[in-house]
Amino acid sequence: MKATSIFGGVQVFQIIIGIIRSKFIAVLLGPQGMGIAGLLQSTTGLIAGLTNFGLATSAVKDISAAHSTANALRISIVVTVFRRLVWITGLLGAIITLVFSPWLSQFAFGSKEYTYAFILVSVTLLFDQINAGQGVLLRGMRQISYMAKAGMIGSILGLFTTLPLYYFYGMKGIVPAIIITSVTSLMISWYFAQKLSIKPIYVSKARTIAEGKGMLKLGFMISLSGLITIAASYIVRIYISHKGGVDQVGLYNAGFAIINTYVGLVFTAMGSDYYPRLSAVSKSNTESRNIINQQAEIALLILAPIIMIFLVFINWVVILLYSNQFVAVNDMILYAALGMFFKAASWAVAFIFLAKGASKLFFWNELITNIYLLALNIAGYYFWGLAGLGISFLIAYILYLVQVFLVARIKYDFSFTPAFYKIFVPQLAFALAAFLVVKLLGSPYSYSIGLLLILISAWLSFKELDKRLDMKGIFNSIKSRF
Repeated sequence: MKATSIFGGVQVFQIIIGIIRSKFIAVLLGPQGMGIAGLLQSTTGLIAGLTNFGLATSAVKDISAAHSTANALRISIVVTVFRRLVWITGLLGAIITLVFSPWLSQFAFGSKEYTYAFILVSVTLLFDQINAGQGVLLRGMRQISYMAKAGMIGSILGLFTTLPLYYFYGMKGIVPAIIITSVTSLMISWYFAQKLSIKPIYVSKARTIAEGKGMLKLGFMISLSGLITIAASYIVRIYISHKGGVDQVGLYNAGFAIINTYVGLVFTAMGSDYYPRLSAVSKSNTESRNIINQQAEIALLILAPIIMIFLVFINWVVILLYSNQFVAVNDMILYAALGMFFKAASWAVAFIFLAKGASKLFFWNELITNIYLLALNIAGYYFWGLAGLGISFLIAYILYLVQVFLVARIKYDFSFTPAFYKIFVPQLAFALAAFLVVKLLGSPYSYSIGLLLILISAWLSFKELDKRLDMKGIFNSIKSRF
């Protein structure tokens, strides 16, 4: 919870910056501009998923394990090997994007008009991989404050360096903005990573191969699963682009940015500390089960009131974050918001596969998930348009929760505690009630009843958090200081 509060505070700050940025981009570029930026970034993201070997996730385990030994020599060896792998994989991604830029433009946009754009942004694959590498070092060595500062500074610089480009150059500023954001993020993470007390050391080629084999083996499976996820999402964007146009891609990106960024901030905040902590006790099924349940409970307690607010005030949220041009995504977000309850629970459980080092199991689990997610997304958009994508998100995460629960139960004797169900069932019931109120009743009735449901959800969350964290004592302590 301490790590969540730190990163949660950073995430809230970043969200405020993100709201300002998104508002300006929505007004200055509109859905079409957001669609172009989304296709450029999702295409390079696909290449990155193909070439980064999942090092940003797999290496956390190795660096965290080395850090726990407090052996300076061991830490230096692992970090040196990891940094070499980061440079190699980053260069690989940049070169592939550069070489295949005409074909990438043709595939993503239906013409070679954006070839030059892909050539320019190819360098960001190297920058982003090095940046991710610095983040892994900070995360693996549990430097929470450095990670928080890097995130906050990066958000501010990203805002003040990109908005002038959109303002003065419009859509022509998209590519420079992507590059500048990548460069500034790298500079900031590099600065904080240099503060770590890691002594430079010579590591032979043979030792590099021997040490890097474990990172690459787990990372390769993570990379494959991540690539499948990215590819599935990318195919959906291409399908939407060809069937509905670039504007529809922009709306789709905007809708899921709200869900994954503003609602999903809890996952980002928690994940920074959760994975290393779960990895540390992964040999014990009992301890792993306890930590997973604790994480799932805290995630739901924090998420539930946030989701309720988005459900009840979705129209105002979309207009505030973007503009009236984006209200077409309202129904999509409503269904997807319900799916976040199931995502919260499944997210906490799925980390056990990584913590246990079960790379093949993790891969097959993600492959199966993305196959039915892709099928559901295409079917959803075909029959119901943007709203269908929200419905497919909801159905997919219900299936995914059942899937990861059964696998974890069979392999690692996992089970949810009664305390988890005591939180999950009532909060989901209130969310369903809010959903129905919004869909069936018009304003002002939906707002008045919805607000009552939000207050009840928040009260239940506070009550359960107080049992675990003594929230009243924390508030009284803060009050006494003033």
